[in-house]
Amino acid sequence: MRIVIVGAGVAGCIMARTLSRLNGTDVVCLERVTRDDHSESGTGLNIGPNAVLALRTHDALLTGAITAASLPWRNWRVSLTDGTVLFDLPLSKVAGNDGWRIRWSELYRVLREAAAPAVAYDCTIEHVGRSESNPAQSVIEWTQDGARKRIDGIDLLIAADGRYSQVRRVFSGEPASQFVGVAISRTLVPDTSRGLIDDYEQWFNGPNRLLAFRVPPDHVYVAAAFPIAPDQPIPDRLKQPDALRAAFTPRGGALSPQARWLVDTICGNVADTHWARMQEHEALFADPHTNVLYIGDAAHGMVPTLGPGATQAIEGAATAAGFIAREWREGRRNPRDWLQAIAMIRRERVHFTMEFSRAATDTMLEGADPVAGTLHKKQPEFMAKLSRLYRDVPEPMSNA
Repeated sequence: MRIVIVGAGVAGCIMARTLSRLNGTDVVCLERVTRDDHSESGTGLNIGPNAVLALRTHDALLTGAITAASLPWRNWRVSLTDGTVLFDLPLSKVAGNDGWRIRWSELYRVLREAAAPAVAYDCTIEHVGRSESNPAQSVIEWTQDGARKRIDGIDLLIAADGRYSQVRRVFSGEPASQFVGVAISRTLVPDTSRGLIDDYEQWFNGPNRLLAFRVPPDHVYVAAAFPIAPDQPIPDRLKQPDALRAAFTPRGGALSPQARWLVDTICGNVADTHWARMQEHEALFADPHTNVLYIGDAAHGMVPTLGPGATQAIEGAATAAGFIAREWREGRRNPRDWLQAIAMIRRERVHFTMEFSRAATDTMLEGADPVAGTLHKKQPEFMAKLSRLYRDVPEPMSNA
């Protein structure tokens, strides 16, 4: 069976590693960057306990390799920038295991090493579409090392090429995006905090939020967020040091030591900061006509408030790869049946996660009261949903 995966990101590598080890499959994963380019885009990640659980159930060796490259995520604290603590949650109260704190570059390195030799690098997709001989199959053409290459009669095409998926756009159209009215920045800096920053924490001044945590070997991931008009770009004036300092400094001017270090850090690293508007796009798990599976952000671009992006990419890929591996070994080898089953397994879970993460953004919207909103998160209803998010990883999965 011919299987082509587009994108050696989080989901693509997990799929490639699993499917390339099945007897009788011919698997290639096409990645646009060069072999040694482990991009710093996104800079740092907090990956939820549910992703760790899903991957450990599916592939214990790979889980161990990621754990060795990361720090455990064990606690979630929310404070005001003056130091008033509003929320201090050990994840053990809502999860059965730790999450991960890791650099994007390190996660890519571990995953791509684990997926070798199925990954082909420096590939530029020139054409992708339905096969003329069989509309359920697909064809792809790409250039690599100056040579044009082509595979036709693809039995299963897996789109793991991110939120702006070229494959999804070709087969199923451009997904509708929805902006939620929040600007967010990301940067990774050397840890000069002298112990002020460690596990996952957030600090609010009104709806303006800082977020930070430490990642190996000795860096801190910092994100700043503030409300903007949902239908407008981020004003350049709000990205400048004076505006940022004013946004996160309380009216009395008294910043906690942690918040002061964070404010000084974001103001001192404006030139190296990546900005984006929080958004999501409609979920779709497979093309209805051709055997194309959408996985990770290609399937469901999510609001990042509860860190669902890489977390759901890992959970979804472990679920899908485990399901296909089990079906293959038991002789059930119809890709169309696989796609329908994976969509059924993932649909409710993904919609719940998207809605929950969007709702948790309430403290960052224009006019929000972060004190009332954060205290609401201490109530049983929110805690029950958080436990469902972190513990209720859907079956079926299998050991790879």
